[in-house]
Amino acid sequence: MAAPAATSHTPAAPAAGAPAPGKDGRTRQRSPLQRLLGRPEIGALLGAVAVYVFFFAVAPPFRETGSLGTVLYQSSTIGIMALAVALLMIGGEFDLSAGVAVITSAMTASMVAFQLSLNVWVGVFAALAVSLAIGAFNGFLLVRTGLPSFLVTLGSFLMLQGVNLALTKLITGNVATESISDMDGFEQAKAVFASSFPVGDITVRVTVLWWLAFAALGTWVLLRTSFGNWVFAVGGNRESARAVGVPVTFTKIALFMTVGFAAWFVGMHLLFAYNTVQSGEGVGNELLYIAAAVIGGHGSVFGPVVGAALFGMVTQGIVYANWNPDWFKFFLGAMLLTAVLINLYVRNSATRR
Repeated sequence: MAAPAATSHTPAAPAAGAPAPGKDGRTRQRSPLQRLLGRPEIGALLGAVAVYVFFFAVAPPFRETGSLGTVLYQSSTIGIMALAVALLMIGGEFDLSAGVAVITSAMTASMVAFQLSLNVWVGVFAALAVSLAIGAFNGFLLVRTGLPSFLVTLGSFLMLQGVNLALTKLITGNVATESISDMDGFEQAKAVFASSFPVGDITVRVTVLWWLAFAALGTWVLLRTSFGNWVFAVGGNRESARAVGVPVTFTKIALFMTVGFAAWFVGMHLLFAYNTVQSGEGVGNELLYIAAAVIGGHGSVFGPVVGAALFGMVTQGIVYANWNPDWFKFFLGAMLLTAVLINLYVRNSATRR
């Protein structure tokens, strides 16, 4: 009988044309640079750099050191709201009432303090309670009815717009609140919400510091806390999140109340920066907040910071370039669209095989 053939332990060579192990499209590892460029914030950052270089070239006042303070200020007032709106959007919702809610907050603080002859801090905390209540109302109505956030917050937007105008006329007989600059507590509140200080040739508004502090806090909450995990979960699939124990109702309402808090803060800045508030302001600003949140990329806090900075540069760059203000919205839209296209190109290039 013939002896059995010896068994070979040498692995078979791969067939011709077959991809080497670990080299096919499913298992190919991307380099750290590709992973970095694949993040949406990087595309937005490159877009912001492009906008800065453009205005640096065409607008001489934009090159002055002092102009940086104005750009940062414009960015901060949009950026504080954009941070809260971005968190809400990560949670799967958005808020059309955010713009007029800012004015509602400022008007509440002003009229409570002035009409009742109280220290302005009483008005400040009354406005905080109202702002949080508006956010809670939006969130509660959304989770209880299942209506889209578009419809819920559109209703809130229209109601707040009407209340702002009607109550101001009813109480003050005018479309603006009375000046509170000579009331008790005004200077202290202004120091918190609307002060400024020099840094070399740059005048820095305190809102810039608050903006950066809120961005750091938001990043920590989103990436290092259970609540941040809940936000991502409810933004992905509400029912799946509820099935694994995520408190969906609490998370949704808390996110809307976060927008309310941001609206209160920006409203206080407007009030103590200008002493009075026009009841018809704020309409349309909600689109700026949403755009600033979106342009920086979905899913992070750093993105809205970049988006708000881009808005600040465009807003002031158009002024410094002495362009016709009638074209403001056109140029703003063109710059934002350019930044989004750069963002898309960078992401596609980074993920291309």
